Amino acid sequence: MPESTITMALAGNPNAGKTTLFNDLTGARQHVGNYPGVTVDYKTGSLRHQGKEIVITDLPGTYSMTAYSAEELVARDYLIRERPAVVINIVDASNLERNLYLTCQLLELGIPIVIALNMMDVAKDRGIEIAVEKLARLIETPVVPVVARSGVGVKDLLDAAVALAAEHHAWRPRVISYGEDVDAALAEMSAAIEKRGFLTDSYPPRYTAVKLLENDEQLANLSAATDPNFTRELIERMEKLSEHTQKTLDVYPEAVIADHRYGYIKSIIRQGVITRAYDSSRLYASDKIDKVLTHRLLGPLMMLAILYALYTFTFSWSEYPVAWLEAGIGAISDMVSARLPDGLIKSLVVSGIIEGVGGVFGFVPLIMFMFFGIAILEDSGYLARVAFMMDRVFRIFGLHGSSVMPFIVSGGIAGGCAVPGVMATRTLRSPKERLATLLTVPFMNCGAKVPVLALLIGAFFSEHQARNMFLFTMLAWIMALITAKLLRLTVLRGEPTPFVMELPPYRFPTLRGLLIHTWERTWQYIKKAGTVILAISIVLWALMTFPKLDAASRDGFDRERDAAKVVFTQEIQDEAASEREDISETGQSLRDKLAAIDAREAEAGLEYSVAGRLGRGFEPISRWAGFDWRTNIALLGGVAAKEVIVSTLGTAYSMGDIDPDDSRSLASRLQADPGWNPVTAAAVLVFIMFYAPCFVTVVCIARESSWKWAAFSVCFNTVCAFLLAAAVFQIGAFLG
Repeated sequence: MPESTITMALAGNPNAGKTTLFNDLTGARQHVGNYPGVTVDYKTGSLRHQGKEIVITDLPGTYSMTAYSAEELVARDYLIRERPAVVINIVDASNLERNLYLTCQLLELGIPIVIALNMMDVAKDRGIEIAVEKLARLIETPVVPVVARSGVGVKDLLDAAVALAAEHHAWRPRVISYGEDVDAALAEMSAAIEKRGFLTDSYPPRYTAVKLLENDEQLANLSAATDPNFTRELIERMEKLSEHTQKTLDVYPEAVIADHRYGYIKSIIRQGVITRAYDSSRLYASDKIDKVLTHRLLGPLMMLAILYALYTFTFSWSEYPVAWLEAGIGAISDMVSARLPDGLIKSLVVSGIIEGVGGVFGFVPLIMFMFFGIAILEDSGYLARVAFMMDRVFRIFGLHGSSVMPFIVSGGIAGGCAVPGVMATRTLRSPKERLATLLTVPFMNCGAKVPVLALLIGAFFSEHQARNMFLFTMLAWIMALITAKLLRLTVLRGEPTPFVMELPPYRFPTLRGLLIHTWERTWQYIKKAGTVILAISIVLWALMTFPKLDAASRDGFDRERDAAKVVFTQEIQDEAASEREDISETGQSLRDKLAAIDAREAEAGLEYSVAGRLGRGFEPISRWAGFDWRTNIALLGGVAAKEVIVSTLGTAYSMGDIDPDDSRSLASRLQADPGWNPVTAAAVLVFIMFYAPCFVTVVCIARESSWKWAAFSVCFNTVCAFLLAAAVFQIGAFLG
């Protein structure tokens, strides 16, 4: 990176306004990536200020620098490896004491930081006044009051950060006293660490000692790998201290360290940093709203109403854009079909690419509106309330309140992704609760399933699309919870652990933030459709095309065509002899016969292909759930990625018994097919919702647990999904 470029990082607690500030600073000049080796998102953006190029990294939100979770690990690892010139520590001014805990750990690491005292407007509404200059003097760090959502103070914050970066401060670790016993142990350990040069290239000696006393797993593993003998010496000293603190204080050293950090924070705050304009017992606006939205009875009803409103908004506002986009894709298909000569190239482009990928692209408006609605719920702080309320329900099924967010991230409100949902289970401390959660989050309606749900609901249940989408979402939750209960009663027995969760204050989302969040998620969907889905669509097209129909069968169809033409010629001669002038009906009759022969040949060719044979092979079993061989092909493709189901159906029904030049939408083609009806559609929907997770999710489950559990997920989910689908189809068929 050029010397004139300043590297900065944003660090802070979840819900402190870090992402809002990042979006305000960088706007569209940002990109999202996964940190190397860990599936945790982090963002990087750039801007110019005072003529300097600034590159800012938005680190995952964390409560501490002890690597208990993947987010904390990524945040600390980035700071140690990249060593940014300045870290902007975003602190919630309305919850100063709790937020300064992370600040203490950043100071102990020695990082040059500027504190962005955010949400000053919320603090003011709560009657909290903060003496900013006094806080800066006591904590010996620049402090700038800001309101990130409106941009107030952001320029001053950048000025302070650039000024600090220009001073080129070396990292100066802050020393915080942890009491006589711990301080003595730290002095002994840090002296030995410094003398040996143990990890001193990355961490200050005292910081390493503190983290080892806190039982930081990542640093302990790094220590053991670097110098196992010396690590054993340090562990012996730690064990002695642990025994002493347990005997004298009945606590472990990490509890002593946490207590003294909060003591350090209180000693600062109580020196006139905070004053309150009125009694702190007064209910804040967020508390008043929560008395309704998190009420034991009213809260869940309000939650269901909000989710139903989300689906109503999504389907009503996206109806016309989806129709326009589908019409545009159909027009492109017709235009390309008319210009390309018959053959494999035309089949690949029209059936494999346009009909395949186009079916997925057609749902971009719907996905965009859904993501916009979810962004409103997320940015306003309501999703945290959903997690809080669902904890009561989750405990009945043997899960933890922290399991709620992985479910939501995976598509609990439709539109998420199971991969980050599986990764989010790292926040669960209990291994059994974590495993039960990561095995059931794939049941949620992720963004990949939404196009399939929208397609079939729109085709066969169009009168009440929002209601049916809502009901299928509720079905996903019910099935996931029942499965979790089954697992917790059998292979994953154990008591649920306690749950404590912070409820952030409600905020009005900014339009800019909503648009950025919506675009980020929609772009991920578009990118996947244009790359992964395109590649899989082409592979599936090849499987549905080759091997070509044998020569004898092709000759048989050619003879049928020739025979039809002979009959047509004879009919023309007969009509000419009878001096009939209008022979258009006879010509149309021939075209219909030839089209029927072409359709039967295409169907035979599809059935003869590799994919067709696989589909037919599963049909004796799948017919119990109402799936024909074409549907089987799509479901097999869905194991790679669920979006592929739409593209494969589009390809199969443009290559099969439907005229390839037919510009009707896939939904219209399914409606016209005699093998499809509402009962079949409901069975297919149920199966798609619950069968094997996509390949990437399976790999993620294996990484987070083992290949044994990943294989269990594939087999168990598929068997459950098929039994449910068969029950739906058989009962529906019985009832007529």
